[in-house]
Amino acid sequence: MNPKKNSTRRQFLQTTTAAAGATWLAGCATPPAARKGAASPNGKLNIAAIGVGGKGAGDIAQTSAGQNVVAICDVDDRTLNIAAKKYTKAAKYHDWRRMLERNDIDAVTVSTPDHMHCPIAMAAIQLGKHVYVQKPMSHTIQEARVVAAAAKKAGVVTQMGNQNHSGAGYKTLVQAVRSGVIGKVKEAHAWSNRPVWPQGIERPQGSDPVPDHLWWDLWLGVAPYRYFVGPQQGAKRGRGPYHSFNWRGFLDFGVGALGDMGCHIIDPVVWGLQLGAPTRVWSSGPATNGETFPNWETIHYEFPGTAYCAEDTIRMTWHDGGKKPSANLVQGAADKDIPANGVLFVGERGALLCPHKKMPQLWPRKDFANTKLLEVPGDNHYQQWTMACKGEGTTVSNFDYSGPMTETVLLGTIAVRYPNQKLEWDSEGMKFTNSDEANKFVKKSYRPGWQVVGLG
Repeated sequence: MNPKKNSTRRQFLQTTTAAAGATWLAGCATPPAARKGAASPNGKLNIAAIGVGGKGAGDIAQTSAGQNVVAICDVDDRTLNIAAKKYTKAAKYHDWRRMLERNDIDAVTVSTPDHMHCPIAMAAIQLGKHVYVQKPMSHTIQEARVVAAAAKKAGVVTQMGNQNHSGAGYKTLVQAVRSGVIGKVKEAHAWSNRPVWPQGIERPQGSDPVPDHLWWDLWLGVAPYRYFVGPQQGAKRGRGPYHSFNWRGFLDFGVGALGDMGCHIIDPVVWGLQLGAPTRVWSSGPATNGETFPNWETIHYEFPGTAYCAEDTIRMTWHDGGKKPSANLVQGAADKDIPANGVLFVGERGALLCPHKKMPQLWPRKDFANTKLLEVPGDNHYQQWTMACKGEGTTVSNFDYSGPMTETVLLGTIAVRYPNQKLEWDSEGMKFTNSDEANKFVKKSYRPGWQVVGLG
């Protein structure tokens, strides 16, 4: 066992300079100044990546095409070393705070477990760095609101990693909804076959030695401390209950299936109908056990209606864990026509059904046999951010948009704690008006030593 991976928090603070502006810990030096004058459209952007395995590998590859990758950071040496073979000129880091001490970084990609998205993004933003952050952009509603405000104040370019927002399928779907082809919308549904990781389980008992390749304290970050537990007998692909994939189901680290896929599939509902904040949310499925999200969820949101809605209010329902909307909602459709992941708009004159990552369909088919939807071309979500960082164009899922949309998603993660209780949401006051208990989950406290100014 490598003792450096199991140092006490006191030793860690004595040997590590906690950087990144807002994350400076007591007794540390003044944070470095933000780099001024990012690359021009004809120059190259200096990009750093935090989290370079899995989705992170794709994020940095896509955003950095034609640019400079100057630094890479990961808490797993195996992943970090694989990335280093590709980005041979990039400096390697385990601690993102140390990496952000550099004054040559223009922009940062953040592709970590969900609970670290906002602390890292906030630190980078307060140093004047542009950020591309994986979805969901935050772990709590308060984080989403504060980091969006910080980004606006700093004037940095932001993008959340819900890349389907730029895809042809959802762009075409939104255009179709707004065109009125199915009339005004009466209700909407969004669903996913996730989770494909363990949920509805208790916290693993005991502890295991931290492997030499993993920096466990850095992996935990702002989350409450817990012991490392390695892969259990029969674990799929040798994965542990936390690192490197199964963290999504745990309340301390992930946002479950809703956070993973809701940020994609709820997006065209909020976007297409131009919805504001919901006023009511409730769950009609099982509750969390206080440790992980349940195996499946059915969550209902009620919004004020808009010009595209048939009534003064409209309901959107989220389903996951294999649950789907009834095929009876779509005239002429059978169960086999309802995809594993998708979104459905039920209108006055028909329905729009859109499988995730595919083009929308009009139902009933016989009624729309001669109707062809106007296809809207897609865009490169990653390069859109890169070019905007260089002063060319804008991003479509910047925090002004993705912040409120993430808040909507996160409201569902609170509702699932209180099945069948309709929670009344006051967005302006950022609180539930009928549940002091639920308000405890609008924000959270960070682990001592990991506080971020304005957060936790």
